[in-house]
Amino acid sequence: MEPNQSSSPGDGATLLRETSCPLKVTEDIWFACCSCTYVTRDQHGIVSHLVAHGNEQSKCQHPPMSGSKSQVLGNTQKHKREKPFKCKLCPQEFAYNSLLTCHNRTHLGEKPFKCKQCPKAYAQNCHLQTHNRVHTGEKPLKCKKCPQAFSDYSSLRIHNRMHTDKHPFKCKWCPKAFAQSSNLIDHNRTHRGEKPFKCKQCPKAFAQNSHLRSHSYLHTGEKPFKCKQCPKAFCQISDLRRHSYLHTGEKPFKCKQCPKAFAQNFRLTCHNRTHTGERPFKCKLCPKAFAHSSNLRDHNRTHTGEKPFKCKLCPEEFTCKSLLNYHIHLHTGEKPFKCMQCPKAFALNSHLQSHNRTHTGEKPFKCKQCPKAFAKNSNLIDHNRTHTGEKPFKCKLCPQAFSHNTSLIRHYQTQCLKGLQVKRMPLKLCSE
Repeated sequence: MEPNQSSSPGDGATLLRETSCPLKVTEDIWFACCSCTYVTRDQHGIVSHLVAHGNEQSKCQHPPMSGSKSQVLGNTQKHKREKPFKCKLCPQEFAYNSLLTCHNRTHLGEKPFKCKQCPKAYAQNCHLQTHNRVHTGEKPLKCKKCPQAFSDYSSLRIHNRMHTDKHPFKCKWCPKAFAQSSNLIDHNRTHRGEKPFKCKQCPKAFAQNSHLRSHSYLHTGEKPFKCKQCPKAFCQISDLRRHSYLHTGEKPFKCKQCPKAFAQNFRLTCHNRTHTGERPFKCKLCPKAFAHSSNLRDHNRTHTGEKPFKCKLCPEEFTCKSLLNYHIHLHTGEKPFKCMQCPKAFALNSHLQSHNRTHTGEKPFKCKQCPKAFAKNSNLIDHNRTHTGEKPFKCKLCPQAFSHNTSLIRHYQTQCLKGLQVKRMPLKLCSE
């Protein structure tokens, strides 16, 4: 079948909508957009895609192409090779004048397509149509391998790489790999310490523009991403997505070595390090290394002395938010994290997770030098000293040193302080 060239330009979506007998997928008919490289077997999909191009598509010199896959791709390649429309400001060339017009806006900074619900504006109408789904919550593009759905093709394409494990863009300084080159470029700044995106209202700066944008909401108080099932709203769409799993209970990312499952792929990646013992994030000022970048960031503050997390109930300050949260629970006495198998409750979720292993018998922290395994990472660290011979706990009354803090305490009680009469002084509270 030759691609249909008889219809008037710009009538591509109308042409397909008015087809009296929709084409069946079994006929192996494919459709290609005249304005970009989009190709699909879905007749309704090409209609939606053409509508998203809006006025730009009406300027197209060709209607949408249809035919067998080889015919459509051949014609698409032919149009890609013919690029008579040249940009005057850079070397780029285009098959259609409409694409050159859109491209010119990147040089001029023109963004005529404005969102009616937020300050964002776009150079192309199709980008505005995609953005509008952020507000409507529409996710028409469904993954064929898991229940997730997406508002735009690029997000679906990136997500599909998680199923195929395609992360072609690898970091030279750590084991991380990325599905997109732009993500690798952003990530590389964390190694170089580059933070080109500066906040205009405070001294903070960021490695990624998206992080600056999210940070700016702290100043404006804006929370554009609203949950449809409860009154909560969020500064970041990723936070909303994470929150939505609390309602659905969905955990599509399953660990292959234990029964755990996670709502997000990056949490599974982090969890896998408890099995492998991998600690790719190394401190530049001391020998410590960490499984998570956030732990390294918190640790670095012990060197710089920075304590950005301040208690509102007392003058105490902390290097990380988890310590502040734990400290606040000491004021309130609150223990919100309750064990489902016994009456115990905890101030921190991490403490509950450690406690749960006493019920499950799980010991994810394995020694690399002997068969022993432990429920807590701190126990593994203590155990490793039996192999290294390290004795960091030194007695202040004699030259002895110990590999465990408990051994030092026992030493004080049975040897150095034995026979000494130590008075316990009652604590007096001043009433003045």
